[in-house]
Amino acid sequence: MATSAALFLSPAPASFSRASHLSRSCILSLRVATQLRIRCVSSSIDSSNASAVVEKHSSSLKTNKWQWKFDGNSVNVYYEEYEGGSAANVKNILMIPTISDVSTVEEWRTVAKDIVAREEVKCCATIVDWPGLGYSDRPFLNYNADTMEDFLVQFMNAPNSPLTQSDAELVIFGGGHAATIALRAAGKGLIKPSAIAAVAPTWAGPLPIVFGRSESMESRYGFLRGTLRAPAVGWMMYNVLVSNEKAIESQYKSHVYADPENVTPSIVQSRYALTKQKGARYVPAAFLTGLLDPVTSREEFLKLFAELDGKIPILVVSTANAPKRSKAEMDALRGAKGLTKFVEVPGALLPQEEYPFTIAEELYKFLQESFA
Repeated sequence: MATSAALFLSPAPASFSRASHLSRSCILSLRVATQLRIRCVSSSIDSSNASAVVEKHSSSLKTNKWQWKFDGNSVNVYYEEYEGGSAANVKNILMIPTISDVSTVEEWRTVAKDIVAREEVKCCATIVDWPGLGYSDRPFLNYNADTMEDFLVQFMNAPNSPLTQSDAELVIFGGGHAATIALRAAGKGLIKPSAIAAVAPTWAGPLPIVFGRSESMESRYGFLRGTLRAPAVGWMMYNVLVSNEKAIESQYKSHVYADPENVTPSIVQSRYALTKQKGARYVPAAFLTGLLDPVTSREEFLKLFAELDGKIPILVVSTANAPKRSKAEMDALRGAKGLTKFVEVPGALLPQEEYPFTIAEELYKFLQESFA
């Protein structure tokens, strides 16, 4: 992945303690009239696992779209609903994909099917695509962490939201930045989940984790972001840096999954197709340059959990093979104030898709311990 660019980026000191689900996934080397290299893809495959739970009944799937109102726009947001057997005291689970340029509801599907098929704690599940990602509309908006938080708040609270059509307690399962955005919104009192599970949680975008947030670097990020959002040159740069199958496969094998053998051609082709949708580059441009970061330091990250101490159960699912910087931030949560439980599982940046049955087992245990 290479192209010419008149943009100077000099490496910042290597002492950043910022984790992103793409730390090490973005390696930027920009020189005048030389090469620009960006590694920025996050997703994974749906692999089988020997610990799979045999479903006792099949789940019912419904797909639909919900209109998010923002800044004078009506954005069609895609979601899926999974229902098991009917029962009283059912728990409603909202599953939110990890934010990335190939983010999709697909990463949570196997987990959703597994959990709603279980018996002790009855559940239904809703998986929603972020606006600008997956199968949702991708309009030209000023995407940032506040934008995504506004979407989450409206989706959970709006009178016409599919989540407000039931009196069931609502639990959030989120991956990467999604979990952190949900924690921030809960800490502000904007949403009131009954529990939150943060799977491989992250908070820092790919470039800030590597190059820092100095004034000069922020200026360079702004230039890159503007270029990626531009009508013609933006598509050209995006196609070279992100939207090609070789790049996606490389990222999956290098750091998104723990086991490169789990990366199949069908998954790469599926994710590649997402990058070809109209408007596909707008959210990645924001994520890459740190605009979707809910906090700006490890201290702020830990504070999000501490602010919910004693209010709701919180599970953190760390991964054994996450990239070094991401792993450091996950490990910083071990024993942190506000956590109910901390576990480590196989995987890297997207364990809910690479090892779905392992994740389903840990999440269901959390539900049993919190509500059974």
